[in-house]
Amino acid sequence: MSAGLLVLSSGDPLVDRRIEWARALMDEGNPGDAAELLSEAVRRAPGYASGWFLLGEAREAGGDGAGAKRAFEEALSLDEEDRLGAALRLARLDGAVASMSEAYVRTLFDQYAERFDAALARLDYRGPELIDHALAAACAALGRPYAFARGLDLGCGTGLVAARLNDHVGAMEGVDLSPNMIARARKRRVYDALAAGEMVAYLAERPARDVDLVFAGDAFCYLDDLGPVLAEARRVLEPGGLVAFTDETHEGEGVLLRETLRFAHAPAYMRERVEGAGLTLVSCAQEWIRRENGALVPGLVAVALREG
Repeated sequence: MSAGLLVLSSGDPLVDRRIEWARALMDEGNPGDAAELLSEAVRRAPGYASGWFLLGEAREAGGDGAGAKRAFEEALSLDEEDRLGAALRLARLDGAVASMSEAYVRTLFDQYAERFDAALARLDYRGPELIDHALAAACAALGRPYAFARGLDLGCGTGLVAARLNDHVGAMEGVDLSPNMIARARKRRVYDALAAGEMVAYLAERPARDVDLVFAGDAFCYLDDLGPVLAEARRVLEPGGLVAFTDETHEGEGVLLRETLRFAHAPAYMRERVEGAGLTLVSCAQEWIRRENGALVPGLVAVALREG
């Protein structure tokens, strides 16, 4: 899921052809020639944000960090909503972390929705089964049945996790930033309600002590700071309610913005945010979540409890 997926027409057929040739050169591992073509393209169409963004990608791949930064800055100035994720690319160049724009996440998954399930199947995505098994084990450890009256699915996507948990949850609602993903989720017929929106804002509008389960499959990797979402999750949970989630992780400290433009949270950081939200960690296991470019993506699967 590359931010470079969004390449709108410049309105100039000559520029569009150069963009196509440059993308082919990038795919062939020739960023230098791609950058030359893209430089010509943006000279001809200086207001073309996608051209500047692709130029930034080509320059970065060719080792020209300063040139890449200038191109990404230009792309961001032309696309203030940041649908392309230029702010994230700039943060990586600076070795920093920046929040994802809602427009970037919405655009990314609106494009991805139709092929989402098939793509995750090819990647051996394990989020649904990891959350299912973690909840079953947590309920057994707490001496309670694996059954919930009402659940909220954060970053629900097409509903893969909800479909897996359906037999254990009486009523389910889901939220996702992408309207196209919501449309796909609706077809599963496992939700009682679905909403297109940002997950923290969605939780903030819910009444306190409203549900007994909050879950998120591979959604927290699109948040740099886990504190707000966990705090709101605790607020909407009844005492005794659980929050379960998978997340990407890394061996260092704090928060890492990966090359994939997703965030990875260190285990210690995640535990601090769980405790800071007033939740009690029931379980936290390091597991691989999916395959990516032939490698296993390290992750966490966690379950936390609202005690009082």
